[in-house]
This record gives sequence, C-alpha cells and structure tokens, in this order.
Amino acid sequence: MEEAFKSPLIRLEKRSGSSIKPVYAWLIRLGSIVFALLLGCIVIALAGSNPIQAYGTMLDGAVGNAAFRQQTIKKAVPLLGCALAIAPCFKMRFWNIGAEGQITAGALAATFVVRMLGPQFSGDSASLPLLLLMALAAMLLGGLWALIPGFFKAKWNTNETLFTLMMNYIIIGVVAWLQAGPWEARQGRIAQFPKLAWLPKVEGVHCGWIIVLVLVFLVHVYMRHTKQGYEIAVIGDSMRTAQYAGMNVGRIMMHTMFLSGAISGLVGFILCSGATNTLSKDIAGGVGFTSITVAWLSQLNAFAMVAISLMLGILTKGADTLQTVMNVPASISDIIIGLLLFCMLGCEFFINYRLILRKKLGKGGAVT
Repeated sequence: MEEAFKSPLIRLEKRSGSSIKPVYAWLIRLGSIVFALLLGCIVIALAGSNPIQAYGTMLDGAVGNAAFRQQTIKKAVPLLGCALAIAPCFKMRFWNIGAEGQITAGALAATFVVRMLGPQFSGDSASLPLLLLMALAAMLLGGLWALIPGFFKAKWNTNETLFTLMMNYIIIGVVAWLQAGPWEARQGRIAQFPKLAWLPKVEGVHCGWIIVLVLVFLVHVYMRHTKQGYEIAVIGDSMRTAQYAGMNVGRIMMHTMFLSGAISGLVGFILCSGATNTLSKDIAGGVGFTSITVAWLSQLNAFAMVAISLMLGILTKGADTLQTVMNVPASISDIIIGLLLFCMLGCEFFINYRLILRKKLGKGGAVT
C-alpha cells in the first residue's frame, strides 16, 4: 500500500518498436492535423472571420488555378531539397542546423560563376554549360562549408549544433557585405542574372522541381540500399558499435556532411537561378530551419518528404492569400501554420511514449 502511494500519479513509458502499429501511428498524425485545424478555427473566429471561409480561401489561393499551383510548387521545392540534404546527417544523429548557411554558400558560388564566366557566354536563353558550372560550384562550396563543422566534430568532438548554427551567420554576413559593397548594383542589391543563367521553365515552373524529384530517388537509394547508408544507420544507432565493427566514424561523418552541404548548395543554386535570379543575404528565407520540421515529420523517409513539403507549400501560399483576400493579419496566418507544425511534431510524443496512470486502491489496500 505504501509503495502504491509513492508511485507517481502519471508516468511516461517509452513504447517498444512494435507496440504501436504503423497504421495507428499515421492515424495519430492525421488526428493531430485535424486537431490543429480546429484550434485554427478558434484563432480565426477570434480575429472576426469565418473559419470555414478562411480555410476555403487558403485552399483556393494555393491550388485554385495554374498560377497559384505554380507558386505553391516554388515554395515546396526548396523545402523538399533541403530536407533531403539534412536527412543523412540526422539519420547519423549529427544535428546539422547549418543548412541555411550551406544554401547561401551555394548561391554565393553560383553567383560568382555568373559574374566571372557569364560574359564569355552569349544568347538570350539558358546556357546549359554555364548552368552546369554554376551547379557544380554551388555543390562544391556548399559541401566545403558543411565539411568544416564535420571535420571539427570528427577531430575534436565539438558541438555540431552550435557550430553549424554559427556558420549560418558567417556566410550570411559575407553575402550582406558583398550585397552592400563590391557586388552592389543599386540600392544595396546585386544585379539580376542574365537570362542565360536562368533555369528553364517546365510546366510554368523552373526545372528545379525536376532536380529535387530526382534527388528523392537518389537519396532514398543512398540511405536504404548502399554501404554508406548502412554505415550512417549504424552510427546513428550506436557509435560504439560502429567503432567496434571497424568503421572509420570520423571519415564517415565528414563524408556525410560534405554530401549534405553539397545538396544544400544545389538548393541554393536552384533558388538564385530559378526563383530570384539574383543573390541576396535572405536567399534561403528560413528554408534551412523549416526543412528540419519536414525531415522529422517524414521520419527521414524521402518519399514522405514530398507530401510534407507540398502540404507546407500549400499552407504558406494559402496563408499569403488569406492575408490579401480577407485582410487577416499576417500574424494570424503565422499562428495557424505554427499550430499545425506544433501539433504534428507533438503527436510524435504520443507515438513514442504512452501515459500510465497510477492505479486506484480498493478496500484493504488492494490495487484495482
């Protein structure tokens, strides 16, 4: 009886790997979306608008016509590409929070190629050799920028979270200096790329969407069906096991970080060549941080990332339309997106843990 009183009223217990069926896990995730939308209804109603009309406006503003769908895809493409980039690191439990800077580094390298080599090409349409050089330079600098914290982690076991986060501000500061100094064209802006450095459009959207869809298959194969992918998974499960098996953990870390940075750099090339057609210090636009949510919600599944990225693209584009059409404050749109992300991330708690209530005591102190 005394032991029963000493036990906590509510305690947590981690579920075993097979304690919850996958179908139930996805039902919990679906329920979290519904719950978030219901909470959003309350927020919209408090703002003085009709929740049903507001959600209808968001959906119509995201997929209502071809132009809206194209804008939605443009918002989803960098999210998907960056989530694919950080997935191998997260699988290895190397917390790469520096994708924002690696995207910026890639865009910087692509812009450098345009400024140095662009005048040697001629024409008013996209130049494939120039675009390839831009992409390669972006992947190289993005990879090298990510390799720096990877090397320090492998050599001296530094904190990769803080290291990669600080690296963001360094490269963004470099671009800000170039934007307001050596590369400034007018009013603190860098000149727009010539059209031969623009990614060609396919179905009304720059062909970056084709590139990231190809990356989905490549990353899936890399992580699930290659020796390197297996090594990453082993390190993520237990670094000591990997070392005992004879794996060179430091080399694998650096290799994985270079790959992650290279993919992020490619996203930077897509953004500057396909979306903005120029470079700015805000080129990443928070994609590097939002993509962390995409990666976690998809459970590092490359194909699930496609659906999550599209959903966030629809929400972001729909929120912009909601603000314009119904004069809803921008903060309301941000709150709705934040509620959805919070609930979707929070549901993983109930998938991985279960709440256990203290059992009641019956007559004579018997547990009931």
